[in-house]
Amino acid sequence: MTALFPTYKRFNLSVERASGTTVEDTDGKSYLDFGAGIGVCSLGHRHPSVQEALQTQLNAYWHVSNLYHNPVQENVANLLTQYSSGDQVFFCNSGTEANEAAIKLARKATGKHKMITFNQSFHGRTLGAMAATGQEKIHNGFGPMLETFQYVPFNDNETLKQVIDGETAAVMLEVVQGEGGINPADTDFVQELERVCQENDVLLIVDEVQTGIGRTGKPFAYQHYGISPDIITSAKGLADGVPVGAMIAKDKLRDAFGPGSHAATFGGNPLAMAAAEAVLKHVFQDGFLQEVTDKSNYLMDCLNELIKPLPVVSSIRGKGLMIGIECSQNVSHLVEALIEKGLLVLSAGPNVLRLLPPLIVSKEEIDQAVDLLSEVLSDEKVSAH
Repeated sequence: MTALFPTYKRFNLSVERASGTTVEDTDGKSYLDFGAGIGVCSLGHRHPSVQEALQTQLNAYWHVSNLYHNPVQENVANLLTQYSSGDQVFFCNSGTEANEAAIKLARKATGKHKMITFNQSFHGRTLGAMAATGQEKIHNGFGPMLETFQYVPFNDNETLKQVIDGETAAVMLEVVQGEGGINPADTDFVQELERVCQENDVLLIVDEVQTGIGRTGKPFAYQHYGISPDIITSAKGLADGVPVGAMIAKDKLRDAFGPGSHAATFGGNPLAMAAAEAVLKHVFQDGFLQEVTDKSNYLMDCLNELIKPLPVVSSIRGKGLMIGIECSQNVSHLVEALIEKGLLVLSAGPNVLRLLPPLIVSKEEIDQAVDLLSEVLSDEKVSAH
């Protein structure tokens, strides 16, 4: 019997090693990885520049208290603010922690407590982030949620306008809902949401834990929508697999997070910062982001041509290299069948296959993945499961 809590329903795959876009199991079988550690390994596994940065930092120091200056933190913070609408950065260890920091900052800076989030959103699993999540299945079994969160329909500004008021501290949004089913926001909805927030003196928080750091072809996905959030959260793709989270906020919020207001012992750990700096210097190059856009367009074209017509497929949607294939049935057995064929994918809700390949994926690997998807999704025995 395992000594681990059964908090994950694990697949029958034990990893031995990984490199680039390939994972190898303990039996020597290789898999094309279109899950990337749930969107974490943005530059693939063991990217040379990230590995070199980690080795260099290992030979310098692993950890010091945040009571002392860490120059690598400053470098990463400067890159994050240079490529976003923010001016100040708080480092932590995960997306959930980044969202917790955002919730605390919004409440403290405004003196208000009401928070508005959206149905089918996902913001994490601590009590605060779980309360922000607009999915009942995430809440079940944990008793009453924090009462100051209110959920409204996604892509629906009329309902938002009815509930936003003088007690509202912030609206928290994923511009592409990840765990909720890969649901992109409408441009008109996002732009009107920002206008309503500004009109009512309400902060706009954009959760970029899954969408950020080049995943959609821009440094942050909100940049597709022409808005300027007050607070941005980031984590998954930030350090290519080394645990890290970041909350980025505008300068007007700086004084609300003074000494003693918030902390994270391991936040901004030198190893995580070394990895993050290497990732950001690579991903935030215009040429690299254009390649992500070109490859995402190619992948979507292939899916629309070869996968969308299949009877089991209801729709295909997404942005950049963050794509959902909605099916007419539960996809858990499809995920397992694809693993058997050598392709690692994810689900997003019961009926959506989620594709989050490393940003370095090649067009040849895209062709390989689409062929495997076609093989499994057109198999009558599998699709009739």
